[in-house]
Amino acid sequence: MADKQYAKPGEYSIVDMLAVASAREVKDEEVVFAGTGLPMLAIMLAQQLSAPNSKLIYEAGTIDSKGDSLPSSVGDPRCVTKASVASGLFDVFNQLQRGKVDLAYLGGAEIDKYGNVNTTVVGDYLTPSMRFPGSGGNPDINSLARRTVFIMVQEKRRFKEQVDYITSPGWMVKKWPEGTLVHRQEAYGKKFLGGPSAVITNMAVFRFNEEIGTMYVDTLHPGVTREQLQENTGFTLDFSHCKGETEPPTYEELRILRDVVDPEGIFLPPIK
Repeated sequence: MADKQYAKPGEYSIVDMLAVASAREVKDEEVVFAGTGLPMLAIMLAQQLSAPNSKLIYEAGTIDSKGDSLPSSVGDPRCVTKASVASGLFDVFNQLQRGKVDLAYLGGAEIDKYGNVNTTVVGDYLTPSMRFPGSGGNPDINSLARRTVFIMVQEKRRFKEQVDYITSPGWMVKKWPEGTLVHRQEAYGKKFLGGPSAVITNMAVFRFNEEIGTMYVDTLHPGVTREQLQENTGFTLDFSHCKGETEPPTYEELRILRDVVDPEGIFLPPIK
């Protein structure tokens, strides 16, 4: 697309921005593990544009789904449409354990500068101030996919110096029993395949220095300043590798997203 026509502020929503930015993470011919919501928008948009030969796995048990309409969840019968395999959790998680998944999309309640994610509790584990639904498949997916993209809301209470509980390990994890931080590769040994590669929020795109295991700012979404981003983060941000502004959605990306991927508005809010 040599002459990209970018949408202007007000012509797209933050959900559009998140879906488009997430879709740009998919490479052609990759196997992608997706959950309900934004991950569905992202992978289906990517298949229409940059990654037509990518393969989609839905967590509930379908592999290589080729639905003509957007499912409302990973358990929607539409996930089975033209799928190569329609089975269950055992089969799709077996693909993870065999190292066949290139990219996985996940979310979380808290994340720290090393990419450790909490979906378990706020506060002490035994006497928490808030208890979340729990891990689900989060640690398995994050541990076994070759790379993971987290989609989260940018808030100081969510982006913390240290998460209250590590549900899903990032690039630096505690080695037991001594509890010292070691690199993910050392902890995983021969099972190491990769780790968190990006965090996409309503304000920015973050990536990781995989050698030292820390997060840095890659791009700021249009209209967001460095000061605003830092105000919404609980640790000091690294802007040393910041490329500038995230590319806004193009009109073509928005057209496909709204008219082809989600014409029913299942996950996309209307533009006012």
